[in-house]
Amino acid sequence: MIKDLFKQNIGREIETVVKADDTRKIDTEIYEYVITHEISNKIAALFEHYVESSTVNGAWISGFFGSGKSHLLKILSYVLANRKMNDGNFAGKVFESKINEDDALLKGYIHRAIQMPAESILFNIDQQSEITTKADDNAILSVFYKVFYNHLGFYGSQNHVAEFEYWLFRKNKYIEFKTVFKAETNKEWVDARIDYFDPDVTDAMSLVCSKILGNTAEKYDNILEEIEQRETQSIDSFATKVLDYLNTKGKDFRLNFFVDEVGQYIANRTNLMTNMQTVVETLQTRTKSRVWIFVTSQSDIDSLVGDLTKSQRFDFSKIMDRFKARVNLTSANTDEVIEKRLLEKKEEAKIELGQIFQKEQANLKTLISLSDTGQQLIEIGDEENFIKKYPFLNYQFTLFQQCRVALSKHNAFQGE
Repeated sequence: MIKDLFKQNIGREIETVVKADDTRKIDTEIYEYVITHEISNKIAALFEHYVESSTVNGAWISGFFGSGKSHLLKILSYVLANRKMNDGNFAGKVFESKINEDDALLKGYIHRAIQMPAESILFNIDQQSEITTKADDNAILSVFYKVFYNHLGFYGSQNHVAEFEYWLFRKNKYIEFKTVFKAETNKEWVDARIDYFDPDVTDAMSLVCSKILGNTAEKYDNILEEIEQRETQSIDSFATKVLDYLNTKGKDFRLNFFVDEVGQYIANRTNLMTNMQTVVETLQTRTKSRVWIFVTSQSDIDSLVGDLTKSQRFDFSKIMDRFKARVNLTSANTDEVIEKRLLEKKEEAKIELGQIFQKEQANLKTLISLSDTGQQLIEIGDEENFIKKYPFLNYQFTLFQQCRVALSKHNAFQGE
Protein backbone atom coordinates (compact mmCIF):
# COMPACT_ATOMS: atom_id res chain seq x y z
CA MET A 1 0.00 0.00 0.00
CA ILE A 2 1.12 3.57 -0.64
CA LYS A 3 1.03 4.48 3.06
CA ASP A 4 3.66 1.81 3.75
CA LEU A 5 6.21 3.68 1.62
CA PHE A 6 6.57 6.56 4.09
CA LYS A 7 8.86 6.89 7.11
CA GLN A 8 6.18 8.55 9.22
CA ASN A 9 2.49 7.95 9.72
CA ILE A 10 0.81 10.11 7.09
CA GLY A 11 -2.44 9.95 9.05
CA ARG A 12 -1.00 11.81 12.05
CA GLU A 13 -2.43 15.21 12.93
CA ILE A 14 -0.46 18.14 11.50
CA GLU A 15 -1.54 21.65 12.45
CA THR A 16 -2.27 23.63 9.28
CA VAL A 17 -1.92 26.96 11.09
CA VAL A 18 0.82 27.46 13.67
CA LYS A 19 -0.29 29.43 16.74
CA ALA A 20 2.13 31.07 19.15
CA ASP A 21 0.12 30.04 22.22
CA ASP A 22 -0.30 26.38 21.22
CA THR A 23 2.20 24.39 23.31
CA ARG A 24 0.66 20.91 22.99
CA LYS A 25 3.24 19.43 20.60
CA ILE A 26 6.40 21.45 21.07
CA ASP A 27 8.84 18.54 20.72
CA THR A 28 7.13 17.29 17.54
CA GLU A 29 7.23 20.79 16.05
CA ILE A 30 10.95 21.08 16.74
CA TYR A 31 11.84 17.66 15.34
CA GLU A 32 9.66 18.04 12.24
CA TYR A 33 10.60 21.63 11.41
CA VAL A 34 12.14 21.82 7.95
CA ILE A 35 14.88 24.37 7.27
CA THR A 36 14.42 24.94 3.56
CA HIS A 37 17.08 26.36 1.27
CA GLU A 38 15.25 29.71 1.38
CA ILE A 39 15.06 29.82 5.18
CA SER A 40 18.69 28.76 5.55
CA ASN A 41 19.80 31.65 3.34
CA LYS A 42 17.61 34.23 5.06
CA ILE A 43 18.27 33.45 8.72
CA ALA A 44 22.05 33.67 8.35
CA ALA A 45 22.09 37.46 8.74
CA LEU A 46 19.65 37.23 11.67
CA PHE A 47 21.91 34.88 13.63
CA GLU A 48 24.97 36.93 12.69
CA HIS A 49 23.40 40.07 14.16
CA TYR A 50 22.27 38.14 17.23
CA VAL A 51 25.74 36.91 18.16
CA GLU A 52 27.90 39.74 16.79
CA SER A 53 26.04 43.04 17.04
CA SER A 54 25.87 45.30 20.07
CA THR A 55 23.72 47.90 18.30
CA VAL A 56 20.96 45.77 16.73
CA ASN A 57 18.23 44.07 18.75
CA GLY A 58 15.25 43.84 16.39
CA ALA A 59 14.26 41.17 13.85
CA TRP A 60 11.34 41.53 11.43
CA ILE A 61 9.96 38.33 9.87
CA SER A 62 7.49 39.01 7.09
CA GLY A 63 5.54 36.97 4.58
CA PHE A 64 2.02 36.30 3.41
CA PHE A 65 -0.29 33.65 4.84
CA GLY A 66 1.24 30.19 4.50
CA SER A 67 4.84 31.37 4.15
CA GLY A 68 5.76 29.95 7.58
CA LYS A 69 6.65 33.17 9.39
CA SER A 70 4.76 32.32 12.60
CA HIS A 71 6.22 28.83 12.55
CA LEU A 72 9.75 30.22 12.21
CA LEU A 73 9.11 32.72 15.03
CA LYS A 74 7.91 29.94 17.31
CA ILE A 75 10.85 27.66 16.52
CA LEU A 76 13.34 30.51 17.07
CA SER A 77 11.82 31.12 20.51
CA TYR A 78 12.61 27.51 21.44
CA VAL A 79 16.02 27.50 19.77
CA LEU A 80 17.42 30.69 21.32
CA ALA A 81 16.26 29.59 24.78
CA ASN A 82 17.75 26.16 23.94
CA ARG A 83 14.64 24.59 25.44
CA LYS A 84 15.10 21.16 27.00
CA MET A 85 12.83 18.60 25.37
CA ASN A 86 11.04 15.66 26.97
CA ASP A 87 13.60 13.16 25.67
CA GLY A 88 16.49 15.12 27.19
CA ASN A 89 17.58 16.68 23.91
CA PHE A 90 17.79 20.44 23.40
CA ALA A 91 15.94 22.49 20.78
CA GLY A 92 19.04 24.45 19.79
CA LYS A 93 21.05 21.30 19.15
CA VAL A 94 18.26 19.77 17.07
CA PHE A 95 17.96 22.96 15.02
CA GLU A 96 21.73 23.18 14.52
CA SER A 97 21.82 19.56 13.30
CA LYS A 98 19.35 20.42 10.53
CA ILE A 99 21.81 22.84 8.87
CA ASN A 100 23.79 21.39 5.96
CA GLU A 101 27.40 20.60 6.78
CA ASP A 102 28.60 22.77 3.88
CA ASP A 103 26.99 25.84 5.50
CA ALA A 104 29.64 26.08 8.22
CA LEU A 105 29.12 29.82 8.78
CA LEU A 106 25.43 29.55 9.67
CA LYS A 107 26.08 26.43 11.73
CA GLY A 108 28.73 28.35 13.65
CA TYR A 109 26.45 31.32 14.34
CA ILE A 110 23.67 29.03 15.59
CA HIS A 111 26.12 27.15 17.79
CA ARG A 112 27.32 30.40 19.37
CA ALA A 113 23.76 31.67 19.79
CA ILE A 114 22.58 28.63 21.73
CA GLN A 115 25.56 28.87 24.08
CA MET A 116 24.19 32.20 25.32
CA PRO A 117 21.85 31.66 28.31
CA ALA A 118 18.45 33.10 27.38
CA GLU A 119 14.73 33.00 28.06
CA SER A 120 11.97 33.52 25.51
CA ILE A 121 8.62 35.28 25.84
CA LEU A 122 6.41 34.20 22.93
CA PHE A 123 2.96 35.72 22.40
CA ASN A 124 0.37 36.89 19.90
CA ILE A 125 0.08 40.60 20.51
CA ASP A 126 -3.61 40.84 19.62
CA GLN A 127 -4.48 38.11 22.12
CA GLN A 128 -2.49 39.74 24.91
CA SER A 129 -3.75 43.26 24.29
CA GLU A 130 -6.58 44.52 26.47
CA ILE A 131 -9.48 45.84 24.38
CA THR A 132 -9.39 49.18 26.18
CA THR A 133 -5.72 49.78 25.36
CA LYS A 134 -5.84 49.38 21.58
CA ALA A 135 -6.53 53.07 20.96
CA ASP A 136 -3.83 54.12 23.41
CA ASP A 137 -0.56 55.43 21.97
CA ASN A 138 1.23 53.27 24.57
CA ALA A 139 -0.70 50.10 23.71
CA ILE A 140 2.48 48.28 22.67
CA LEU A 141 4.20 49.14 25.96
CA SER A 142 1.17 47.95 27.95
CA VAL A 143 1.35 44.54 26.29
CA PHE A 144 5.10 44.29 26.97
CA TYR A 145 4.52 45.08 30.63
CA LYS A 146 1.82 42.40 30.81
CA VAL A 147 3.79 39.57 29.16
CA PHE A 148 6.97 40.44 31.09
CA TYR A 149 5.13 40.30 34.41
CA ASN A 150 3.43 37.05 33.37
CA HIS A 151 6.84 35.60 32.53
CA LEU A 152 8.03 36.41 36.06
CA GLY A 153 4.95 34.65 37.46
CA PHE A 154 3.15 37.87 38.38
CA TYR A 155 -0.44 38.83 37.55
CA GLY A 156 0.20 40.79 34.36
CA SER A 157 -3.49 41.26 33.57
CA GLN A 158 -3.78 43.62 36.54
CA ASN A 159 -0.77 45.89 36.50
CA HIS A 160 -1.17 47.19 40.05
CA VAL A 161 -1.29 43.63 41.44
CA ALA A 162 1.82 42.76 39.40
CA GLU A 163 3.53 45.92 40.72
CA PHE A 164 2.75 44.77 44.28
CA GLU A 165 4.29 41.36 43.51
CA TYR A 166 7.31 42.99 41.87
CA TRP A 167 7.80 45.14 44.96
CA LEU A 168 7.90 42.00 47.11
CA PHE A 169 10.20 40.33 44.57
CA ARG A 170 12.73 43.16 44.82
CA LYS A 171 12.68 42.79 48.61
CA ASN A 172 13.28 39.02 48.20
CA LYS A 173 9.98 38.47 50.00
CA TYR A 174 7.70 37.23 47.21
CA ILE A 175 8.25 33.50 47.77
CA GLU A 176 7.84 33.96 51.51
CA PHE A 177 4.65 35.97 50.92
CA LYS A 178 3.12 33.13 48.88
CA THR A 179 4.11 30.55 51.49
CA VAL A 180 2.66 32.50 54.42
CA PHE A 181 -0.48 33.38 52.42
CA LYS A 182 -1.11 29.67 51.80
CA ALA A 183 -0.59 28.92 55.51
CA GLU A 184 -3.03 31.65 56.57
CA THR A 185 -5.78 31.07 54.01
CA ASN A 186 -5.25 27.51 52.74
CA LYS A 187 -5.34 29.04 49.25
CA GLU A 188 -2.61 29.52 46.70
CA TRP A 189 -1.84 33.20 46.11
CA VAL A 190 -1.86 32.73 42.30
CA ASP A 191 -5.47 31.55 42.57
CA ALA A 192 -6.62 34.09 45.16
CA ARG A 193 -5.13 37.13 43.40
CA ILE A 194 -7.74 36.85 40.64
CA ASP A 195 -10.19 38.15 43.24
CA TYR A 196 -7.81 40.87 44.42
CA PHE A 197 -10.80 43.12 45.23
CA ASP A 198 -12.36 40.57 47.62
CA PRO A 199 -12.18 41.83 51.25
CA ASP A 200 -11.11 38.34 52.40
CA VAL A 201 -8.16 38.48 50.02
CA THR A 202 -7.16 42.05 50.87
CA ASP A 203 -7.42 41.33 54.61
CA ALA A 204 -5.21 38.27 54.22
CA MET A 205 -2.72 40.31 52.16
CA SER A 206 -2.49 42.89 54.92
CA LEU A 207 -1.97 40.25 57.58
CA VAL A 208 0.71 38.43 55.59
CA CYS A 209 2.56 41.65 54.78
CA SER A 210 2.63 42.59 58.46
CA LYS A 211 4.10 39.18 59.32
CA ILE A 212 6.87 39.20 56.74
CA LEU A 213 7.62 42.95 56.59
CA GLY A 214 6.76 44.15 60.08
CA ASN A 215 4.36 46.95 61.17
CA THR A 216 0.64 46.50 61.71
CA ALA A 217 -1.73 44.89 59.24
CA GLU A 218 -3.66 48.17 59.00
CA LYS A 219 -0.65 49.84 57.38
CA TYR A 220 -1.09 47.59 54.34
CA ASP A 221 -4.89 47.73 54.09
CA ASN A 222 -4.94 50.00 51.05
CA ILE A 223 -1.68 49.02 49.43
CA LEU A 224 -3.20 47.90 46.12
CA GLU A 225 -5.28 51.08 45.82
CA GLU A 226 -2.23 53.22 46.57
CA ILE A 227 -0.16 51.41 43.93
CA GLU A 228 -2.97 51.74 41.38
CA GLN A 229 -3.27 55.48 42.02
CA ARG A 230 0.47 56.11 41.78
CA GLU A 231 1.45 53.65 39.04
CA THR A 232 2.57 55.11 35.73
CA GLN A 233 3.82 53.00 32.88
CA SER A 234 6.78 54.41 31.02
CA ILE A 235 9.26 52.91 28.59
CA ASP A 236 12.17 53.97 30.78
CA SER A 237 10.65 52.33 33.85
CA PHE A 238 9.98 49.15 31.87
CA ALA A 239 13.57 49.03 30.61
CA THR A 240 14.80 49.45 34.19
CA LYS A 241 12.69 46.53 35.40
CA VAL A 242 13.92 44.33 32.54
CA LEU A 243 17.54 45.29 33.24
CA ASP A 244 17.08 44.49 36.93
CA TYR A 245 15.81 41.05 35.95
CA LEU A 246 18.72 40.49 33.55
CA ASN A 247 21.18 41.34 36.30
CA THR A 248 19.73 38.63 38.54
CA LYS A 249 20.65 36.10 35.85
CA GLY A 250 24.25 37.06 35.07
CA LYS A 251 26.03 39.39 32.65
CA ASP A 252 25.67 37.18 29.54
CA PHE A 253 21.98 36.36 30.03
CA ARG A 254 19.46 37.45 27.37
CA LEU A 255 15.70 37.94 27.37
CA ASN A 256 13.97 37.72 23.98
CA PHE A 257 10.43 38.79 23.10
CA PHE A 258 8.76 36.99 20.17
CA VAL A 259 5.74 38.99 19.03
CA ASP A 260 3.40 37.36 16.50
CA GLU A 261 1.23 39.37 14.10
CA VAL A 262 2.54 42.85 14.89
CA GLY A 263 1.63 44.03 11.40
CA GLN A 264 -2.02 43.12 11.84
CA TYR A 265 -2.12 44.81 15.25
CA ILE A 266 -0.43 48.01 14.17
CA ALA A 267 -1.97 48.25 10.67
CA ASN A 268 -1.18 51.77 9.47
CA ARG A 269 -1.19 53.43 12.91
CA THR A 270 2.24 55.01 12.90
CA ASN A 271 1.81 56.09 16.53
CA LEU A 272 1.88 52.43 17.58
CA MET A 273 4.86 51.75 15.35
CA THR A 274 6.64 54.66 17.01
CA ASN A 275 5.76 53.21 20.41
CA MET A 276 7.26 49.88 19.30
CA GLN A 277 10.37 51.61 17.96
CA THR A 278 10.95 53.47 21.23
CA VAL A 279 10.51 50.28 23.26
CA VAL A 280 13.06 48.45 21.08
CA GLU A 281 15.48 51.38 21.04
CA THR A 282 15.36 51.95 24.81
CA LEU A 283 15.84 48.28 25.57
CA GLN A 284 18.84 48.21 23.23
CA THR A 285 20.59 51.18 24.82
CA ARG A 286 19.79 50.21 28.42
CA THR A 287 20.67 46.52 28.10
CA LYS A 288 23.38 46.69 25.37
CA SER A 289 21.35 44.42 23.05
CA ARG A 290 20.77 41.78 25.70
CA VAL A 291 17.05 42.07 24.94
CA TRP A 292 15.87 41.26 21.43
CA ILE A 293 12.45 41.84 19.87
CA PHE A 294 11.41 39.40 17.11
CA VAL A 295 8.18 40.26 15.30
CA THR A 296 6.10 38.91 12.42
CA SER A 297 3.97 40.74 9.92
CA GLN A 298 1.81 39.75 6.97
CA SER A 299 3.74 42.15 4.75
CA ASP A 300 7.24 43.56 4.74
CA ILE A 301 8.05 46.47 7.02
CA ASP A 302 8.16 49.06 4.21
CA SER A 303 4.68 48.33 2.87
CA LEU A 304 3.10 48.05 6.30
CA VAL A 305 2.56 51.72 6.99
CA GLY A 306 1.16 52.83 3.63
CA ASP A 307 1.40 56.46 2.52
CA LEU A 308 3.41 58.65 4.87
CA THR A 309 4.16 62.33 5.02
CA LYS A 310 7.76 63.43 4.58
CA SER A 311 8.11 63.90 8.33
CA GLN A 312 6.56 60.51 9.09
CA ARG A 313 8.81 58.81 6.56
CA PHE A 314 11.87 60.34 8.22
CA ASP A 315 10.68 59.08 11.61
CA PHE A 316 9.91 55.69 10.14
CA SER A 317 13.43 55.37 8.75
CA LYS A 318 14.61 55.35 12.38
CA ILE A 319 12.13 52.58 13.16
CA MET A 320 13.41 50.49 10.28
CA ASP A 321 16.93 50.94 11.58
CA ARG A 322 15.90 49.11 14.76
CA PHE A 323 14.88 46.06 12.71
CA LYS A 324 18.03 45.52 10.67
CA ALA A 325 17.67 41.75 10.90
CA ARG A 326 14.93 41.13 8.35
CA VAL A 327 13.62 37.86 6.98
CA ASN A 328 11.07 38.05 4.16
CA LEU A 329 9.64 34.58 3.53
CA THR A 330 7.86 33.33 0.44
CA SER A 331 6.24 29.99 -0.38
CA ALA A 332 9.05 29.11 -2.78
CA ASN A 333 10.11 25.89 -1.08
CA THR A 334 6.75 24.49 0.00
CA ASP A 335 7.46 21.26 -1.89
CA GLU A 336 10.68 20.83 0.11
CA VAL A 337 8.74 21.04 3.39
CA ILE A 338 6.13 18.53 2.18
CA GLU A 339 8.81 16.13 0.94
CA LYS A 340 10.66 16.11 4.26
CA ARG A 341 7.78 16.37 6.70
CA LEU A 342 5.14 14.22 5.05
CA LEU A 343 6.41 12.31 2.00
CA GLU A 344 9.85 11.13 3.21
CA LYS A 345 10.28 7.52 2.10
CA LYS A 346 11.75 4.43 3.69
CA GLU A 347 15.06 3.27 2.18
CA GLU A 348 13.52 0.17 0.60
CA ALA A 349 10.74 2.32 -0.88
CA LYS A 350 13.32 4.60 -2.52
CA ILE A 351 14.89 1.60 -4.28
CA GLU A 352 11.50 0.33 -5.43
CA LEU A 353 10.36 3.73 -6.71
CA GLY A 354 13.69 4.24 -8.49
CA GLN A 355 13.17 1.01 -10.38
CA ILE A 356 9.65 2.08 -11.32
CA PHE A 357 10.94 5.42 -12.61
CA GLN A 358 13.64 3.77 -14.77
CA LYS A 359 11.07 1.43 -16.24
CA GLU A 360 8.21 3.91 -16.74
CA GLN A 361 9.82 7.32 -17.32
CA ALA A 362 9.20 7.23 -21.06
CA ASN A 363 5.55 6.35 -20.52
CA LEU A 364 5.22 9.06 -17.87
CA LYS A 365 6.58 11.70 -20.23
CA THR A 366 4.12 10.57 -22.85
CA LEU A 367 1.17 10.60 -20.46
CA ILE A 368 2.06 13.92 -18.79
CA SER A 369 2.47 16.61 -21.38
CA LEU A 370 1.98 20.32 -20.69
CA SER A 371 1.52 23.09 -23.25
CA ASP A 372 4.57 24.95 -24.51
CA THR A 373 2.68 28.23 -24.15
CA GLY A 374 2.04 30.09 -20.90
CA GLN A 375 4.00 29.51 -17.71
CA GLN A 376 6.38 26.59 -17.94
CA LEU A 377 6.28 23.93 -15.24
CA ILE A 378 8.60 20.99 -14.66
CA GLU A 379 6.39 18.03 -15.58
CA ILE A 380 8.12 14.98 -14.13
CA GLY A 381 11.62 15.92 -13.07
CA ASP A 382 14.46 13.45 -12.58
CA GLU A 383 14.51 10.20 -10.63
CA GLU A 384 15.28 11.94 -7.34
CA ASN A 385 12.32 14.31 -7.82
CA PHE A 386 10.05 11.41 -8.68
CA ILE A 387 10.99 9.50 -5.52
CA LYS A 388 10.71 12.52 -3.20
CA LYS A 389 7.35 13.67 -4.53
CA TYR A 390 5.64 10.33 -5.15
CA PRO A 391 2.65 9.79 -5.28
CA PHE A 392 2.52 13.33 -6.71
CA LEU A 393 4.37 14.74 -9.69
CA ASN A 394 6.64 17.76 -9.78
CA TYR A 395 4.32 20.19 -11.54
CA GLN A 396 1.37 19.52 -9.22
CA PHE A 397 2.92 21.40 -6.26
CA THR A 398 3.39 24.64 -8.19
CA LEU A 399 0.03 24.30 -9.95
CA PHE A 400 -1.82 23.77 -6.68
CA GLN A 401 -0.25 26.86 -5.14
CA GLN A 402 -1.09 28.95 -8.20
CA CYS A 403 -4.69 27.74 -8.13
CA ARG A 404 -5.10 28.74 -4.48
CA VAL A 405 -3.60 32.19 -5.08
CA ALA A 406 -5.90 32.75 -8.07
CA LEU A 407 -8.94 31.56 -6.14
CA SER A 408 -8.02 33.86 -3.26
CA LYS A 409 -7.84 36.85 -5.61
CA HIS A 410 -11.36 36.04 -6.76
CA ASN A 411 -12.74 35.89 -3.19
CA ALA A 412 -13.05 32.11 -3.02
CA PHE A 413 -11.82 32.21 0.60
CA GLN A 414 -12.37 34.55 3.51
CA GLY A 415 -9.49 36.98 3.67
CA GLU A 416 -6.48 37.42 1.38
